[in-house]
Amino acid sequence: MEALTLTFPAALIMGLAFGAGPCNIACLPYLGPVFLSTDGGIRSSWRTLVPFSLGRMTSYSVLGAMAGSAGQVATRWLEQGAAVLLGTATAAAGLFLLFRARRKGASCAQPGRRTEQTVTWHAPNRSPSGGGLALSLFGMGAAMGLNPCIPLGTVLLAAAVTGEFHSGLMLGFGFGVGAVLIPAMIFGTLVAHFGEQIRVHLAGWGRVVERAAAGGLVFLGGATAMGWGLL
Repeated sequence: MEALTLTFPAALIMGLAFGAGPCNIACLPYLGPVFLSTDGGIRSSWRTLVPFSLGRMTSYSVLGAMAGSAGQVATRWLEQGAAVLLGTATAAAGLFLLFRARRKGASCAQPGRRTEQTVTWHAPNRSPSGGGLALSLFGMGAAMGLNPCIPLGTVLLAAAVTGEFHSGLMLGFGFGVGAVLIPAMIFGTLVAHFGEQIRVHLAGWGRVVERAAAGGLVFLGGATAMGWGLL
């Protein structure tokens, strides 16, 4: 039986195929409420997608490097704690959004369609909660990247066959780049636009929608940490 070999382009293509299918479904319950709780639509979607995608790419790269240097078995202890890490990071993101909504509620003008156009939402991102939210999103992405799947298992097996840290790292990185590209485009355009439109049409209920979405993240995070999540 020949050993499994995999090149960087092949790992990239596998990541693209994975990101085009089940990945989007798995990410939606976690990223959807974040877009619903934050303003800016497509223009500001990178504030959510960059830390989340970097977290996923980091996990895939680390798993590949570990598999290449110490064998695929060495990655299992990371995968076992993925649900707890994902749940904790998701709940933390929800709490930061609730905190930001509370601060914003004390300073914003009366709600309405005009508020959506005149009030800048960049200021909260410069507050302490903005950095905490970005860190939570990074943790969400990193934990989601630790969840086992068949394409990732194939990449880790190929990385283990190489027996090299650098080769495993590159395979994991290639898979990560491919896995985040398509979800980033979909969430950065369709989901971000859809979330913005909901906020515009429900402008009078903006604070309620924002807090409900943030509270949903806290609940989802707790459920995931206890093993009730979707992953």
